[in-house]
Amino acid sequence: MSSRRSSRSRQSGSSRISDDQISDLVSKLQHLIPELRRRRSDKVSASKVLQETCNYIRNLHREVDDLSDRLSELLASTDDNSAEAAIIRSLLNY
Repeated sequence: MSSRRSSRSRQSGSSRISDDQISDLVSKLQHLIPELRRRRSDKVSASKVLQETCNYIRNLHREVDDLSDRLSELLASTDDNSAEAAIIRSLLNY
């Protein structure tokens, strides 16, 4: 029983994210998210970076949904056998 506990604690200890890894991730996110790149301040909290990242991802999802709707409408208005319809179908299935 005690060997299971020590094994489990070693496993959970080795899978924990280090402070350096968190800092590295926050730094990478700061460079990827346009809203954070525009800011002059070098010191942005990790929670702010994560909040902006979530907002950015939500906006991307909305844009994808809007584009999908527009492509579906366009597909509905084209001839099913046309080259344009084939291109739109490939975009919707990609």
